[in-house]
Amino acid sequence: MHRLTPASGVVLIFSAWVWPDDAAELRQSAQTALARATRYLHEKVSVRGTYLWRYSGDLIQRFGERRATPTQGWIQPPGTPSVALALLRAYEATQDRIHLEAALASAHALVDTQLASGGWDYLVDFHPREHGRWFYRKDVEAGERDPGPRRNSSTYDDDTTQSALRFLMEIDRTLKHKEERIHRAVQYGLAKLLEAQYGSGAWPQRYSGRLPAVANPQARARCPSDWPRTHPGQGYDYTVFYTLNDRVLETIVSTLLRAHEVYDQRDYLQAAVRAGEFLIRAQLPAPQPAWAQQYNFDMEPAWARTFEPPAVSSAESASAIRTLLRLYLVTGDERFFRPIPPAIDWLRRSRLANGRWSRFYELQTNRPLYCNKRYELVYTEDDLPTHYSFQGEYGIPALMKEVEHLQRVGRQRFLDQSKRPITRQALRSRLDQLEPKVRTILQTQDPEGRWLNNSEIRTATFIRNMETLAEYLETYAVWKDSEQY
Repeated sequence: MHRLTPASGVVLIFSAWVWPDDAAELRQSAQTALARATRYLHEKVSVRGTYLWRYSGDLIQRFGERRATPTQGWIQPPGTPSVALALLRAYEATQDRIHLEAALASAHALVDTQLASGGWDYLVDFHPREHGRWFYRKDVEAGERDPGPRRNSSTYDDDTTQSALRFLMEIDRTLKHKEERIHRAVQYGLAKLLEAQYGSGAWPQRYSGRLPAVANPQARARCPSDWPRTHPGQGYDYTVFYTLNDRVLETIVSTLLRAHEVYDQRDYLQAAVRAGEFLIRAQLPAPQPAWAQQYNFDMEPAWARTFEPPAVSSAESASAIRTLLRLYLVTGDERFFRPIPPAIDWLRRSRLANGRWSRFYELQTNRPLYCNKRYELVYTEDDLPTHYSFQGEYGIPALMKEVEHLQRVGRQRFLDQSKRPITRQALRSRLDQLEPKVRTILQTQDPEGRWLNNSEIRTATFIRNMETLAEYLETYAVWKDSEQY
């Protein structure tokens, strides 16, 4: 959420260029479109500042990950925090308070629904009966201690709690920590996030206020000679295990590193470092020096859902590499880089003939492993369920290039290049790229402020379009300010 300006220390190199005559009109249209979109979202779509994923054009049919009711909002991206971050960025790009007021409504909704365990479930519900099914921080502050049957499970799956905390951190920063309700919620949530970290440095998928005891938290990953080929069945709770699945650890580390930047508290950096140390121990031995989706407390790959077997996982290995890479760049500690080259080599060796990767590779044999529609483990890919990504690129090609570049130039030069001066010519190039996108966004917005996809309202579309409009305005402002240099 940073806007680059000459005052921030960025060097801008002057080159003559005259902006097109209609630039002022285009900027004004972009600001108007942002305001129209925010007004529609806030006044017509939101439920007390919360948002879902999809709506029918008449707002009658409503969906998060599943069908939703008129009193529900979704936390899991691209739900409430994701929309609210786009609203906040629109405010920072325009200083129009309509965006800040909408973002504040989302912040207050998140504060009101923060669980006693510090985070959030996938969704919130404001129906009086349903709202009372959760055990909230506000209940603890009112003197309650026993949740009874009420839910108190903060989920880290799919960046749910993490995205909410990151948004609250950003709006807390924007408000200069002056709104006590928001600031207190952030501090409470971050404290509970630290509390939920195992001694190993990992986190569970969900946290309800207590962690199971672990006999040897410093154990290293091992590949069992035998492992169960069928799912353990009903009653099996994998959510307490050490979890990498769906970028849990990666997004927690990103949240902690941002918290360290915003609040300058060393505890957050230290927790992120402990997570990196866990990843070092969690790397499986050669010839499969990569990572699993989750590990049991003996540090063996373990089953999760019925289609997620104990295996080496390409997607989660890429997530682990990105996490270690960021920790190496932040700390300069070579320990975090050493696991990366052998893992990259494993990814190269494991690439499929179609250029993609299998999500799972069998332990020891490294054969691509799948689940068929009957949820049986198979080696073939002709009868796969369609609700899950059993093959993909998972951002691996770009990650490989980034690691190769880092190895070629070294850490310091890599960091220097990421901070290199922004020239007016580079800004012009970016504006040239953005302008046609902006015009398309303006042309496709209807009079109500909506962008429809096959008669459907999708928050992901609003987020993408609002971020593009905001980036255009930010980039133009930096270009214009650079005229004095």
